[in-house]
Amino acid sequence: MVWFQNWRDVRYLTQGTLRQQQALAALSNTRVLDVLVDFDPILAGTIPLDVDIDGSDLDIICCVPDAMRFATCVVEAFSGLEGFSLRRGNIHGDYTTLAGFRADGFEFEIFGQNVPVDHQAAVVHLDVEARLLALSGEASRAKIRELKRSGMKTEPAFAAWLQLEGDPWDVLYSLGSANDATLRKLLEKVTKDRVND
Repeated sequence: MVWFQNWRDVRYLTQGTLRQQQALAALSNTRVLDVLVDFDPILAGTIPLDVDIDGSDLDIICCVPDAMRFATCVVEAFSGLEGFSLRRGNIHGDYTTLAGFRADGFEFEIFGQNVPVDHQAAVVHLDVEARLLALSGEASRAKIRELKRSGMKTEPAFAAWLQLEGDPWDVLYSLGSANDATLRKLLEKVTKDRVND
């Protein structure tokens, strides 16, 4: 099985859960993806994966070669929305612009770096986590939600479920380049270890 999802086309949400359909409506109503089209926006996070819990936000990841142009675009489009904020700083050595607001029952977080979106950690994590869930089934999705409800962030929840050692964000990022056979072996090892416990 070669798994692929075109994350740039959010129409996949139309066939998803009620929450995913509500997210699609919020994206449409705010026009956030249209406004940010020049920055190659991708919806990442837990909602596309269907491992969201109450309070999960909509994470929009963008490639931002011109931080001032990006900030101006975001301020002009969204500063009138509830809870709007704009912050700038360095994350992992990359200049980052973060904007947030609330609309249509969702918290939005827009994350921009001068890194192609396909190479940004959030999108690499999204892709590998989706592949792992596709290979492992619905029980895995329920386990991730359970770990998140206990207070874990998404990447630590996946790392705990997969019994991975090290920094969860780094380990999952490194799995992004793994093929399906490698991911299957990892899942088989986890299943075998749980049976033997």
